[in-house]
Amino acid sequence: MAIQSVRGFNDLLGEELARFRRASSVVRSVLERHNFEEILLPVVEYAELFQRSIGEITDIVQKEMFLFKDRKGRLLALRPEGTAGAVRAFLEHKFYAERPYTKLFYEGPMFRYERPQSGRYRQFHQIGAELFGVAEPSADAEIISVVYELLKELEIDSVIEINSLGCKECRPPYREALKEFLAQKEEHLCKDCLGRKDRNPLRVLDCKEKSCKLAVSDAPKMVDYLCDSCKEHYSQLKELLTHINIPFRENFNLVRGLDYYTRTVFEAVSDSLGITVVAGGRYDYLVQELGGPPTPALGFAVGVERLALLLKDIPKPKELYVVIPFGDVLPYALKVAKALRSKGKRVEFSYRRGGLRKQLDFANRLGAKYAVIIGEDEAKEGVVSLKDMDSGEQKKVKI
Repeated sequence: MAIQSVRGFNDLLGEELARFRRASSVVRSVLERHNFEEILLPVVEYAELFQRSIGEITDIVQKEMFLFKDRKGRLLALRPEGTAGAVRAFLEHKFYAERPYTKLFYEGPMFRYERPQSGRYRQFHQIGAELFGVAEPSADAEIISVVYELLKELEIDSVIEINSLGCKECRPPYREALKEFLAQKEEHLCKDCLGRKDRNPLRVLDCKEKSCKLAVSDAPKMVDYLCDSCKEHYSQLKELLTHINIPFRENFNLVRGLDYYTRTVFEAVSDSLGITVVAGGRYDYLVQELGGPPTPALGFAVGVERLALLLKDIPKPKELYVVIPFGDVLPYALKVAKALRSKGKRVEFSYRRGGLRKQLDFANRLGAKYAVIIGEDEAKEGVVSLKDMDSGEQKKVKI
């Protein structure tokens, strides 16, 4: 039996890869325009990094991480997300001591042991952006505007949803109110949420099970428990988004699946497919919790495969030229191919042998726009015979 790919670890090729590259290039371009600096993060980190940052009582840590031990018995993990690694790099390289604030972005594969489905795989790709050192709501507004801009440039129809999760001062009272509410809804909660309702009740609001979504439809809202500072932050954010014409809607059950979020959280949701394509928020305590100085921070991550699914059009590849040599003309034919490529043309050199009909059939199968036919006469004259594969027109031209 032939060896196959591991379930959830997919090859990307053809049109799917073209969509992936298109989505990735636009996101990178938008981030570079906003002066985010790229950082390449390692795929493997100490598991403790994710356990401490994401939270012990999360699906990612409890169920979805790919864990293994190295030869010294240290527990390592394939990264399930990028923010924790970016924070680790921010601290390890002491960016906090060198800059008033830091803007980083990263791209690469992430790994989660989830049930594979459309747009969700066990190896998937994210582009993430992080802004360290700015507490003002204007930073939240600009980060969300970056998301809006990249989605608009890709012509993806989606809705940006926002919410506030408060801070260490105002979240505990809300957490207790939510626990009391959930205690009355136990019969409607799924097995996972029965375990979450006391240890991590906010996660119940994020459950995708229909019974749980219905059960929490009238749950207490965090915005009703915000302290004055968080209330002002959230109010200013909404005013700024309105002022810069970023459409949004409030989703009071939006909590995100990671424990490190504080205050602003947001998602860009495709109503057509019902999936989240971009998500992020503030994590003002995470840098300090991982051993650094108090540093406000926020960011977002883009699921590249999901963006690619939603693309309406992808750019067509450049017209293909197939160079077809006949006779003792290989040095000249190779020179012609090189000259065409130096001018930015997409060129295939035919290594096949056979008559003209077979060679033209070969060029057709490759989807060529032009056949560049080179015989001994063309080589002597320093020209080529250029055949338009659509119209059939053929003429001799100088290189």
